Amino acid sequence: MPTREHAPLGSPCWTDLWTSDVEGSRRFYSELFGWEAQEPSPEFGGYFMFTRQGIPVAGAMGGMGDMTPDNRWKVYLDTDDMAATLKAAETEGGQIVAGAMPVADLGIQAVLLDPSGATVGVWQAGTFPGFTVLDEPGAPSWFELHTRDYPAALAFYRSVFRWDTTVVSDTDDFRYSIVSHPDVDPHTEAAADSALAGVFDLGGSAPAGAASHWEVYWEVDDTDAALARVEALGGSVLAAAEDTPYGRIATVADPAGAEFKLRTGPR
Repeated sequence: MPTREHAPLGSPCWTDLWTSDVEGSRRFYSELFGWEAQEPSPEFGGYFMFTRQGIPVAGAMGGMGDMTPDNRWKVYLDTDDMAATLKAAETEGGQIVAGAMPVADLGIQAVLLDPSGATVGVWQAGTFPGFTVLDEPGAPSWFELHTRDYPAALAFYRSVFRWDTTVVSDTDDFRYSIVSHPDVDPHTEAAADSALAGVFDLGGSAPAGAASHWEVYWEVDDTDAALARVEALGGSVLAAAEDTPYGRIATVADPAGAEFKLRTGPR
């Protein structure tokens, strides 16, 4: 599904970076992925878009007043009813960090904490649907929730965002579920090609201090070459490249410390 007009309901539809180094981030990601960094918009507090071949692929912004950037990528999930989604989130044990805010005619945004403490954005599209290209070099190719409370997180997202989930593994060493396209039966072979995100239980393998969070995977032509490029540009390698059934994957951070993953999918 490399191109789409609109994200499926409840699925990741946008991602943006809150960075302490705006100019450094503009250079780093442009040189790493071949993105074009658009000019910051005074109307939207300095927010700007990264584009790929003229198509928006991600957003970014720096600090705002006393609000200190966390140097993290935030994932937004699609909703068709922001008020209902926020009400359901509070009912199901989430917290509203930033309430519904119209963004001109582009859409309405909000930010939540899920019951396990992971930050997640919410987007109700107006004229802007979010990213429309996936699984191509320089575009997002996967999204993953790493959670300290796996049962509570699954229950929350199923209820609030109407997720359909399927268990991939359920052992103490590796507990994982996938979120499937709502129009596809999760028990059929087609579900593998229609998966929208994953949910990973941090309990069995992560360091004790690891917090619940969302991760973004960016597709690249060659993971090893991209790793070398990350280091040359001042970033760091957090987990070396390894081959998996889902492609060659590595974890890196930009020079300001924002973590993300690189993936060269199966060919």
